[in-house]
Amino acid sequence: MRILLVEDEAQFAKALRSALERDRFVVDWVDSISLACEASRSRVHELVLLDRTLPDGDGISLIHQLRIDSPGIPIIVLSAHGELTDRVAGLDDGADDYLVKPFDLQELLARIRAVQRRPNEVVSDDIIVGGLVFDMAFGEARVHGLRLILQRREVAVLTALMRRRGRVVLRETLEEQVYGFDDAIQSNTLDSHISRLRRKFADAGAGVEIHTIRGVGYLLRATN
Repeated sequence: MRILLVEDEAQFAKALRSALERDRFVVDWVDSISLACEASRSRVHELVLLDRTLPDGDGISLIHQLRIDSPGIPIIVLSAHGELTDRVAGLDDGADDYLVKPFDLQELLARIRAVQRRPNEVVSDDIIVGGLVFDMAFGEARVHGLRLILQRREVAVLTALMRRRGRVVLRETLEEQVYGFDDAIQSNTLDSHISRLRRKFADAGAGVEIHTIRGVGYLLRATN
C-alpha cells in the first residue's frame, strides 16, 4: 500500500515513515497543504495520514480536495488536538478516523486495517489464486497454510498484481505502487522483484505464474 503522510514535524514524520516502511508500506511524506495537493493529483496513494496543524493552514481543509482527486480514499487524521469538539469536527468534515497524538504504532496499524475493511474499499478479504492465499489487509501470503517470507517491495508488487489478477498490470502502474517520490528507480529493479516472487512461488508450489507481457507489463494467474 502506498500512503501519503502529510505532517510538518520532521522528526515525527521521519520516525513514522520509517516505522511504516518496516511494516511494508510505501510512504510519501509532504509537510504542507500545498505540497499535499500536488501529491494527491498523482492519484497513486491508497490512504492519507493527515496532520491538522500545518504551516499553511488546518489539514482538515484539505479533505475536500483529497476526495475530489481520489474519491473514496481513506483519510486518517493524526493530531495533538484531542478535545471532543476537535475529533467531532474532523470526522464531520470527512475524515474516516481521528487518532490523537501521541499514539502507539500498533493502534495506528489496526486503524489502517479497519478503514481498509470498510465497504466499497479496495481491500477486504483474502484473495486466492491457485494455491496462493493473500491477505490484503496484512500483506501476508500463504501457500498450503505456510507463510511466504516476502520483502516490503515484493509485497507491494504482489498486492498490485493480486488486485488485478487475471489482467495485465502496466509496468508503470507497478512502479507507482512500489516506489515513493524520493526513490531512485533502476531500470531492472522491478524485474528483480518479479524474479524473486516467481522463485518463491515455484519453491512453495503455489500454482501461480507471473507472465511477462513484453513492453507492456505483467499478468498474474493460476497455472491450471
